[in-house]
Amino acid sequence: MRGTSAAIEATDEYRGEKGGIGAAAVVVGLSPYRAAKEAQIRDDMIRVAHRAGASLRQLAEVSGLDGKTLTSIVGATSRSSDEEPTRSSGVAAPGRAG
Repeated sequence: MRGTSAAIEATDEYRGEKGGIGAAAVVVGLSPYRAAKEAQIRDDMIRVAHRAGASLRQLAEVSGLDGKTLTSIVGATSRSSDEEPTRSSGVAAPGRAG
């Protein structure tokens, strides 16, 4: 959990600040970590939607991302979960025959 430990370090850096300044600095310091996590979640959801049958054009319309970016996302392996459902699980992916 590299991101978590880096976020804790960023928080500790501003912990000694008085009042609202320290609190505001912590929030600003944590923003990049939250944004990175949200982007990972978005990318995972794009991959799920694409595997379920959504076209790159549909994904571009709802996400606001361009086709080149979406192609890169759907071609990449998920960062938050390296495990993909297997055929032996008995559960077919939506929109696909098992």
